[in-house]
Amino acid sequence: MSLGPYRYSARASLGERVVAESANCLCLERLGEPPTLYFPRADIDLSAFQPAAEVGDNGRAADVWQLPGHALTALEILTATPAELKQALGHGRFDAEQVLVEVIDRGHDSEPHDVTYKRFPIWGDASHLIDMLDLRQDQELTFSSVAYTDGRRPVVEASQMLGQAIVAASRHSPGRRVVSASMVFLGVADAAKSLTFRLEVLSAGRTFDGLAVEVLEGGRRCATGTILLGAISSDVIAHSVAAPDVAGPYESEPFDMGVTGRDLRVVEAAYTSDPDAPLGPPVIDAWVRFRDVPKDPAVHAGLLAQFAGHMPIAAALRPHAGVGQSQAHRTLSMGINAISLAFHRDVRADKWMLYHHHSTSATGGMTHAECRVHAEDGMLLASFTVDGMVRHFTDSGRDRDERTAL
Repeated sequence: MSLGPYRYSARASLGERVVAESANCLCLERLGEPPTLYFPRADIDLSAFQPAAEVGDNGRAADVWQLPGHALTALEILTATPAELKQALGHGRFDAEQVLVEVIDRGHDSEPHDVTYKRFPIWGDASHLIDMLDLRQDQELTFSSVAYTDGRRPVVEASQMLGQAIVAASRHSPGRRVVSASMVFLGVADAAKSLTFRLEVLSAGRTFDGLAVEVLEGGRRCATGTILLGAISSDVIAHSVAAPDVAGPYESEPFDMGVTGRDLRVVEAAYTSDPDAPLGPPVIDAWVRFRDVPKDPAVHAGLLAQFAGHMPIAAALRPHAGVGQSQAHRTLSMGINAISLAFHRDVRADKWMLYHHHSTSATGGMTHAECRVHAEDGMLLASFTVDGMVRHFTDSGRDRDERTAL
């Protein structure tokens, strides 16, 4: 558990009325639980609420406030706390089901066009992603990750494992850039547990290193792949495909995936989980940029890979009526099976990157996407393909947990 000052400003609203706004919130984080945001009492407008009876247990007590005409608790202001929550004394937390709580994510330079809003409780911050990608070396060829989950869907994303493997390979072969990385995903990995990345040196030459990698959770293999690293060379020939002619980041729609410190904007608002959304071509273009990324090139490459699995299946669903990602893990089995990624240039994940997702096939319960990543100036940074599944569950009579089902 950690409780401390929150790095972002936040606000709480009832319709158009802002009932709290503060740059001095506290955030409580527990592994496996959504975070809790506490607003200072002085920054809360209580005139929108009506008082109710005080509640308390186990050394904790709070004044309870309700919305007029509602019996449920909308706001609690702590009046007594256990020692570990003492810092939150006199602070209030809202019920996010009744009161809209948003984090004000001010972007790189706090210009109005950089400001976006993330609905709380969020999944986490870009710093959590970076911490998970920044693997710890246990032995010469073995690395481990930090676990992080808010508990709502404690499954490690496939592209996160690919990004982590890229970092592990870069740590083993410093001074060489990852040329390509391919991985197949064999089983669900629990986000609440640390993962082990075990490398095997296939070749170590003057120009290229070839590595095999397997991802283990408690000795169980979750994924396996290969990574090629190479020394930088001057060009003999040079060309690359042009970027698609699409709207820029500030002309595209911000999309909230619950991650602060990462700006995500979707061209023509084409990404949605709604099965009744308007139909379109099997293409989604999205601008992505991370903030406060360390100078380590391996982490920048890992962040590019980490986002590679987010939208290819959605691109495949876009031309088909009545099917959307909101059905994933509930009525339809969806997941990433394999990713193959090629890097063409050094990556700056703290600069705008345009992900162009094009699903070229959907058949036999499988989807295939051919994708590219361009810099804001159009330069091609990376290319990748993604194979995923969209199929009916074969165990229709069995109870399944949508939090962990694929």
